[in-house]
Amino acid sequence: MLPLDRLNAMDAEAVAERLRGPPEARAALLREAAEAGVADAQALYGQLLLDGAGVAQNPRAAFAWFNRAAAQEHVMALNMVGRCYDLGWGVAIDKVRAAECYRVAAARGLEWGMYNYATLLTLGEGVGEDKAAALDWFRKAAALGNAKAANYIGSFHEDGWVVGRDLESAEIHYRIAAEGGDFRGRFNLARLLAARGQGEEALHWLAGVRETATPAFMEKAERWLRGVDDPVLRGEGVGALLGEGMKA
Repeated sequence: MLPLDRLNAMDAEAVAERLRGPPEARAALLREAAEAGVADAQALYGQLLLDGAGVAQNPRAAFAWFNRAAAQEHVMALNMVGRCYDLGWGVAIDKVRAAECYRVAAARGLEWGMYNYATLLTLGEGVGEDKAAALDWFRKAAALGNAKAANYIGSFHEDGWVVGRDLESAEIHYRIAAEGGDFRGRFNLARLLAARGQGEEALHWLAGVRETATPAFMEKAERWLRGVDDPVLRGEGVGALLGEGMKA
C-alpha cells in the first residue's frame, strides 16, 4: 500500500493515538505524511528536524523539507526557507535569498514573513535599508497579533525612526508586546517604567523576561541592569530578572 493510501486508511482515532504518543511516534507519522506529499506534514517534519524533536537534529534535511513544502506554496515553509538562509540553518547564509523568501511570504499575508522582512529592511541586510517600509510591515504584522512586531514599533517611536520621538507611543507598543509574551517588549517596558519612577511595575515585567528570553538576551539584559545608575534596577532589577531575589 502506498504511504498516502495507508494514511487515508487510518481512522481519526488511530491518527490521534499516534499523535498523543511519544515524540518519536509523532515524528514517524509526520514523516509518512511528508513522504506522501502532504505540504503541512513536510513543513512540520522540517521543524522537528530543525529542533531535534523526536528525531535526530538535522538542519540540512530540515531545509530540504521546507523547500519541498514551499514548492507546494506552503507559506510558512517558505518563511522557514528564509530563516534557514538568514541564519545559516542547513545552508550557507544568504541574506538576499532570505529577504526574497520573507518578501513573498509577507505579500501572501503571513505575519512572520512580514516581521522577518521588516527586520531585514530595518537593518539593510539582503535588501536596501528602508525604515519607512519596515515600519509599514511591522504595523501590518502587529495588527495580526505579532508581539515582536509591536516591540519593534515601540523602538521606532523611542528612537525617532521615521516617526517623531514619542515615549508615550513607545510605551503603548512595548506594553502590547509585553502582554503578548515578547521578552524584549517586557524588558523595554520595564526600562521606561523605571525611568518614570514606577519601580514596582518595572520589576514585575523584568521578572517575566526570563520566561521566554534566550540565554544571550539574558546575559545582555543583566549586563545592562548592572551598569545603570538606578539602584533599584541595579539591585532588585537584576534579582527580578534572574529570579534570585535581591542582588547587590
